[in-house]
Amino acid sequence: MSARPHASRPTRRHVLTVTAAAAASTAPAAVPSTAVAASAAPNAGPSVHTGPEPVAGVVRPALRPFPLSAVRLLESPFLANMRRTCSYLSFVDTERLLHTFRLNVGLPSTAEPCGGWEAPDVLLRGHSTGHLLSALAQAHANTGDDAYAQKARHLVAALAECQEHAPAAGFRPGYLSAFPEDVFDQLEAGAKPWAPYYTLHKIMAGLLDQYQLSDNEQALTVLTAMASWVDSRTAPLAPDRMQSLLRVEFGGMNEVLTNLYLVTGDPAQLRTARRFDHEELYAPLAAGRDELAGRHANTEIPKIVGAVSSYRATGERRYLNIATHFWETVVRHHSYAIGGNSNQEFFGPPGEIVSRLSEDTCENCNSYNMLKLGRQLFLHDPATAAYMDHYEWTLYNQMLGEQDPDSEHGFVTYYTGLWAGSRRQPKGGLGAAPGSYSSDYDNFSCDHGTGMETHTKFADSIYFRSAGRDADALYVNLFVPSEVAWAEKDVTLRQETGHPETDRTRITVTAGDARFALKIRVPAWLAASGDRATVRLNGRPAGVPARPGRYLTIKRHWRRGDTVELIFPREPVWQPAPDNPQVRSLSYGPVVLAGAYGGTELATIPDIRPKSLRPVAGVPLEFTAVADGREVPLRPFYKIHHQNYNVYWAVTPRPGRERDIARYPLDEGKGDTTADSTRNFPRAQLTAGAAWTTDSTRAAVLLDGVDGHVTLPEGLPSGLSELTVSVRVRLDSIANSARVFDLGYHKSTYLYLTPRTGSGKARAALKISGMEGEDVIDAAGPLPEGGWTHVAVTLGGGTGVLYVDGAEVGRNAAMATSPLLLGASTRNYLGRSQNSTHPYLHGAIADFRLHNRALSAAEVAELSAG
Repeated sequence: MSARPHASRPTRRHVLTVTAAAAASTAPAAVPSTAVAASAAPNAGPSVHTGPEPVAGVVRPALRPFPLSAVRLLESPFLANMRRTCSYLSFVDTERLLHTFRLNVGLPSTAEPCGGWEAPDVLLRGHSTGHLLSALAQAHANTGDDAYAQKARHLVAALAECQEHAPAAGFRPGYLSAFPEDVFDQLEAGAKPWAPYYTLHKIMAGLLDQYQLSDNEQALTVLTAMASWVDSRTAPLAPDRMQSLLRVEFGGMNEVLTNLYLVTGDPAQLRTARRFDHEELYAPLAAGRDELAGRHANTEIPKIVGAVSSYRATGERRYLNIATHFWETVVRHHSYAIGGNSNQEFFGPPGEIVSRLSEDTCENCNSYNMLKLGRQLFLHDPATAAYMDHYEWTLYNQMLGEQDPDSEHGFVTYYTGLWAGSRRQPKGGLGAAPGSYSSDYDNFSCDHGTGMETHTKFADSIYFRSAGRDADALYVNLFVPSEVAWAEKDVTLRQETGHPETDRTRITVTAGDARFALKIRVPAWLAASGDRATVRLNGRPAGVPARPGRYLTIKRHWRRGDTVELIFPREPVWQPAPDNPQVRSLSYGPVVLAGAYGGTELATIPDIRPKSLRPVAGVPLEFTAVADGREVPLRPFYKIHHQNYNVYWAVTPRPGRERDIARYPLDEGKGDTTADSTRNFPRAQLTAGAAWTTDSTRAAVLLDGVDGHVTLPEGLPSGLSELTVSVRVRLDSIANSARVFDLGYHKSTYLYLTPRTGSGKARAALKISGMEGEDVIDAAGPLPEGGWTHVAVTLGGGTGVLYVDGAEVGRNAAMATSPLLLGASTRNYLGRSQNSTHPYLHGAIADFRLHNRALSAAEVAELSAG
């Protein structure tokens, strides 16, 4: 969720106890410690609703999920997380959440206002009520505990009352929100208020979940009135005005309206949904292009989730192509080692991972929505097991660990930071219980909301079954201790597993007998370790193919007592980052391992020795390794809480033959490109106002100080733990912060040399995204002006030295980071900065060299004299 524009942060408030009698009278009991609930046995959920028959849609998915009531979680970290979240659902006071809804339509309320993003002065107020409705519906469906439904019925009835009073408050019929309707007037006039349709989507989705999962007919009545209101607001808008409006985050309005249409069959709801097709996002994806860089990730992902629903409702293949290409693009080219995406909430260019690390990577809402997307795509395309491979990976390595295991109410983080030495923590400006990540009433971020949902629906994707009257396949997608009751076949299966801490899983038919195909996902991560799965049926080899990244199939007549045993052997896997193969993450099976650093702070990515990796005897999934000269414990990332951690590691390569990696003499004197004399890299490009010049000394590239520069090829200076960069430069005039060279990705990851900073000194600087500051090497004064100067920067062994005309002019013997972390840089310039606000160099440049060693002073002097 993007920060609200032009607004101060919400006021922090102290956590207050529940005082509303109405909420107390409807509070469900916490989930028992021995099971999800006494009534949580399969088939013990709510009755089937008696409302309108669902519309089949034009496209019927190949698979159907089991109802939450048919799946029971057994003891596991997933069940433990669900218990904590259900405890919060029982605790939270609905009167406090209803306070702003009631005041908005002139109804009285004496409840204590909430804080955080539900505070009365925050425009997003109301969104958490929608998340709560969804979470209560899921908890009710999965546990069968009617107290969750009772609490939700009270909440829905109160919202219905607010909706009934909307006309008296001056709003159109059907309007329901915690803020005035004139916010939509502002939106339609071209303003950018903080996401009003986003908030409405959460409320509408919660109402739909209440109807579908808890048989709440009143929820459907309120929802259809809201849908009619949306139709009345959007129908008069011209298409270009509607498309402009869609630039403001609107959540999954297309999804909820389409899903409502699939329930009611009302074509007006589908027409309204399609007005939310955002062509600025859809068109490039439909054409197979990746234009996600710079887009706010969680603004876009819900739109794509909605595209899958649109495909089902219309049969238009374009929707499915958009969703499929988006999923492939994000998962393959924009995702971090834990499966999540985005840095500071935005997508970067494809493949930029290590170059975009921070404490604000991987917003958890993004992954909540990406898992929804992958799940929906798999229902339509069960031949693509990759959807569930990514689901498992992200579920273990991000979503499971977002919750604080020490918090009674399951408080969650907002980001999962991946810069070295990050720790799970609250979002800045929002309240949190002491020592935890969120709070009961002072936070209410979007991740607080999706956290309520994530940790009450673990049972929804463990098993699927094939669709249609002749459905005869049961899919085991996830290895989570659980039971599933397949009503159509009158059989029950029990899955017992220590996964991921052990490599074994047993599936047993505990009731019934029937003929069907049991399809079990063979994880793709097996291929990375080079191991094979072992599959036994009733103690004997099953004799079926078990290829990683596919589903194995055992088709037979199953009887009570039949068992399938699976062994998925695991080995440590070091996975290189796409933008820097010398920086790697470590996984073991489906689990990312992280360094547990306690209170130790890290200045940069540690350098690890992979061959020092050792398992800890008797402790599953725990290892040690030597990093930066000390032994570091390595544990499953999802288990690391309340301490600093590290996920990405530098691995120093063996030194190669000493040589120039690249040398651009810049002496051709004609054309608009210039060659690397080492032939390691493609030709560089003279760009904009760059031109050839020849003076009495040498041929060179003339830079006009306006926009002229040389664009060097990508890949400099990849894989170098030490280096020397040298160049000859003539400065015709000096502007502060102009660049002689700048090698990197963007204005947070670079190696540059400037002739003069604002303090009047020449400076070389190295920075990796995530570092608090730069490693700098300052001279006593600026570079000389008016004649040719040889400059060189050497980096190696924690020391950086700046040379001018062969003489040392600056030294930093305490460099925090290494050039190895720069990786295969994509934006490399002579005469231009990564930062577009900086001036261009005015002068000329010649003989650029990149050497794979930190040259000595004598060697630099010799190079300068040459």
